[in-house]
Amino acid sequence: MIRVGTTVRPQHGDFAQMRETWLRAEDMGADTLFVWDHFFPLFGGADGKHLECMTLLSAMAEATERVEFGALVLCNAYRNPNLVADMTRTIDHISGGRHFLGIGSGWFQRDFDEYGYEFGTAGSRLRALDGSLPVIRERFAKLNPPPTRKIPILVAGVGEKVTLRIVAEHADVWHGIGDLDTIRHKSAVLDEWCAKVGRDPKEIERSTFVHDHLDRLDDYVEAGITHLIVGAGGPEFDLEPLRKLVAWRDSS
Repeated sequence: MIRVGTTVRPQHGDFAQMRETWLRAEDMGADTLFVWDHFFPLFGGADGKHLECMTLLSAMAEATERVEFGALVLCNAYRNPNLVADMTRTIDHISGGRHFLGIGSGWFQRDFDEYGYEFGTAGSRLRALDGSLPVIRERFAKLNPPPTRKIPILVAGVGEKVTLRIVAEHADVWHGIGDLDTIRHKSAVLDEWCAKVGRDPKEIERSTFVHDHLDRLDDYVEAGITHLIVGAGGPEFDLEPLRKLVAWRDSS
């Protein structure tokens, strides 16, 4: 099954604009919606307008009716894993079972420094993510009321020694970053990790950004990437790439 979605980047805009963009994307036929988990814009004016991720996801749960949605991705370091599980479960209930947990180890040092989190190293952040995912699953099982479904977990990253092993062990969706050749290679490495940990690789949906490659969508599918995502950011929140993506999906 091919799914298409858009990340509505919560930067350089107001909440009303973001909400209206979510609704337009849903009306256009998007399968998935995302926001990112940062505290400052990643491009454009570095000190421009920006809103927080989990609060926006709660609003998205209430505003939308059909799409599945989540973060691309939560930074594991910013919240206690038990709290992440509880917040995710609550958003799951608000949405009627459409929320998934997208999570990664984090990388944007300004977020860490300005909000008082220890940046550490890439290795320490990955070890923390590796330790948090079992805690999140355990908390899901303890919550009352429980989640409405087995909440899908999306893990982003391409590191071959640790990240893709974490994906093989814990993820329902893998989000890779890079050009098509890179994604194809990393997907093959993920298959190898699945064999090592005893996981059927077909259980893991593969996703990536394609906003710069809308002329090669069939090539992505041929490579096994079936969840294709474009971006929309303020102040314009342009959904024309999503319109093209939806039209391609519907004609495939």
